[in-house]
Amino acid sequence: MRKQAFLLLFALGMSSAWAQQATVSGPDNLLKVDVSVNEGIPFYSVTYKGKTMLEDSPLGFVSNVGDFSKGMAYTGQKTRSIEESYTMDRIKRSKVDYRANELTVTLQNADKKPIDITFRVSNNDVAFRYEIPRYGDTGSIVIQQEATGFDFPSYTTTFLCPQSDPMIGWKRTKPSYEEEYTPDAPLTQRSQYGRGFTFPGLFRIGNDGWVLVSETGVDSRYCASHLSDADTEGRFTIAFPMPEENNGNGTVAPGLALPGVTPWRTVTVGDDLKPIVETTVPWDVVEPRFTSEHDYQYGKGTWSWIVWQDASINYEDQVRFIDLASAMGFQYVLIDCAWDVNIGYEKMEELVAYAHSKHVDVFLWYSSSGYWNDIVQSPTNQMDNPIVRKKAMKWLKKIGVKGIKVDFFGGDKQETMRLYEAILSDADDYGLMVIFHGCTLPRGWERMYPNYVGSEAVLASENLVFQQHFDDMEAFNACLHPFIRNTVGCMEFGGTFLNKRYNRTNDGGSVRKTTDIFQLATAVLFQNPIQNFAITPNNLTDAPQLALDFLREVPTTWDETVFLDGYPGKYVVLARRHADRWYIAGINAGKEPLKLELNLPMCRKGDKISYYSDTKDRAPQQEDMEIKRPEKVKVTLQPEGGIILVK
Repeated sequence: MRKQAFLLLFALGMSSAWAQQATVSGPDNLLKVDVSVNEGIPFYSVTYKGKTMLEDSPLGFVSNVGDFSKGMAYTGQKTRSIEESYTMDRIKRSKVDYRANELTVTLQNADKKPIDITFRVSNNDVAFRYEIPRYGDTGSIVIQQEATGFDFPSYTTTFLCPQSDPMIGWKRTKPSYEEEYTPDAPLTQRSQYGRGFTFPGLFRIGNDGWVLVSETGVDSRYCASHLSDADTEGRFTIAFPMPEENNGNGTVAPGLALPGVTPWRTVTVGDDLKPIVETTVPWDVVEPRFTSEHDYQYGKGTWSWIVWQDASINYEDQVRFIDLASAMGFQYVLIDCAWDVNIGYEKMEELVAYAHSKHVDVFLWYSSSGYWNDIVQSPTNQMDNPIVRKKAMKWLKKIGVKGIKVDFFGGDKQETMRLYEAILSDADDYGLMVIFHGCTLPRGWERMYPNYVGSEAVLASENLVFQQHFDDMEAFNACLHPFIRNTVGCMEFGGTFLNKRYNRTNDGGSVRKTTDIFQLATAVLFQNPIQNFAITPNNLTDAPQLALDFLREVPTTWDETVFLDGYPGKYVVLARRHADRWYIAGINAGKEPLKLELNLPMCRKGDKISYYSDTKDRAPQQEDMEIKRPEKVKVTLQPEGGIILVK
């Protein structure tokens, strides 16, 4: 009897233990998430091919409705399979087939209040979020702190961009996701400012694989988040915006109407970098926020400000850049800050009409303005005010402007997310596309907002003009972006320079260290549906003809993206397809020639391709090449140089 009683108690204990955990795997069963509750604290862990990618990492949050991070009990679960297909015209693939297994775990806190945590697991991606019901008469909640964490093995190294201090930088406009990355850093190395790190974050799990961590689905209903500094055990947690952001205005803690959901946090996993570069999870798990009656067209543009700077924002110089766009067959010209003062509204109507006569459309710059920075570049105090904003957009529509570039946001609070969404929503009413600059990371916005066409949120091309240091580091940084920043969203970099020097007369200012082919390769490597290139009118006569011809032909939207080779900060080779044409582009950040043997599955034996490369003296060249062995195509990338193969 005593033995039977012991066995019964043992069985009950095991049942209780099993009731506190659940598992969900991807469709191919290689990626697995385990969810458990240990002494009242919920955790999840991630393995891939049996190897640990994330150790037990905490879940939950603290709110004004209750504490959902401890004292939790497991009360149930449900599962389902997801099979969805969608099309997109602004991301790395035009058609996506999303297959995932979903696990929803229901937990209950000490006050018997439930929450759901939903995990979606595809073959290489994990996405999870909190789903919060209404609690009787309680119809709203403030999330005061998240316990959500990412606990990496001790042998992990990091590729991270620090979150800056708030209210610093140009006219107190930071944070703006423009700090410098540190590659292969120790797991617990503290961030530059002690403020944590921006999304996305890339992690190398020793020799076991790679992990990319980010978030998606952030809109007006939550704040944008970032990663804290790691603790001594290598655990990062979700960090909310800093109180000082946006000049101290707006709350740090996001508020939700109930029932409500938080954004998705995403974990992309692979034993190599291919799943990281090719992931579509930022768009797989979000839904459009609104539909549009407008058909937006994407393409290439000229942009005087990037090289000729403020002094170029006048009628005559803008005519020259419109003529340049026309000569290159580009669709757009971007006219930057102070156009309202230096050109004026009446003359701008004339200028837009002139652009249309040359078959060129116009984007105009605006400051985000408001009470959160000291910006004086105009137009100011328009995009932050719904009454004034709609009046401005009505005028833009009347004169035929196709889009706006809105700059200087400097914060991640929920209030700032509301401004992003309000600008996009109002702009769509008037048929305007929107580029954001000096801004936060886009988080699934290509699928959520039909008129969204790009964000900077990176140490972009303007820095090459401002300081020689960034030219010296250009190749290194360019070899990071396809693995980190550009994996999760459009990147409005504004590069592809053909000037050797960055001033109006191409004979002064910063010195470009990279080759012409390197610059052309970034037109493929950096993905954004509107590409405002940094070419200038003099390039029509002083740049190599092959470079001009390439820029005339290269597309800005892609149907497929394939990672071929590379290592963050050292080199990268990608292939992108537009319709039936492949562009294979590579760049080398090293100081020595790099010889590679590429496997090109998109090619067949006997295919004729155009091969762009650098000579040993850094001159660009183009020749015809016949593919003899698609699985072993030998190429050489010169120091700070590149290659392009067009099939």
